[in-house]
Amino acid sequence: MLTEAVENYLKALYDLQQAASPVSTSALAERMGVAPASVTAMMKKLSSESPTLVKYISHRGAVLTDLGRKKALEVIRHHRLIELYLHQQLGYSWDEVHDEAEKLEHFISETFEERIAELLGDPQFDPHGDPIPTKDGRLPKINLVPLSNAKERQVVRVARVADQDADLLRYLEGLGIKPNVTLRIVEKSPFDGPLYVVLAEEPDGERHGLGKSVTDNIDVEILPAAGAAGAS
Repeated sequence: MLTEAVENYLKALYDLQQAASPVSTSALAERMGVAPASVTAMMKKLSSESPTLVKYISHRGAVLTDLGRKKALEVIRHHRLIELYLHQQLGYSWDEVHDEAEKLEHFISETFEERIAELLGDPQFDPHGDPIPTKDGRLPKINLVPLSNAKERQVVRVARVADQDADLLRYLEGLGIKPNVTLRIVEKSPFDGPLYVVLAEEPDGERHGLGKSVTDNIDVEILPAAGAAGAS
């Protein structure tokens, strides 16, 4: 049995490794909200224990071992299944589920996890569009880019929205921007200026101007241009 603190470190390491590996102690400290010295102590502890969950090299950083990755994905699976259960079955809004799942993810049994998955029909994604790892640690692969990278006149499908900022989630919901909603980019201002979008199903509807701090937190799938499939 891993402690709650250890599981949180494994989750944070997994997430940060998607951007850079090895993960620096400073990056991990910022994510965890603790002092770098505390991170170093934990990494040394986890890398010296058997079975080993983390490989740590002083002044370089840390990476998960295969076992550490497996354990991290187990906790992430718990978290995202709980989020979806709270949203679909208990009526929680998508801006409420993250904090609740953070409290519960460490304490549910594997049996309870399986019952939730079965009830929900073995879902692939949580309410924010984050992929739910399978029981054996597999994740669906989707070619996503930040909305910030989209170009004028492109049509995109919202796939994922960062779930840690409840204010952002409430703001986007008020605009009708959620996973699986399709947007058309109508204008892109230069020098990191606002990106203007409309809901694709309402082409004459209201334009929404989104700043880069918002569009950086929305991942999208670029959809083929109309008529491209039949082009020669």
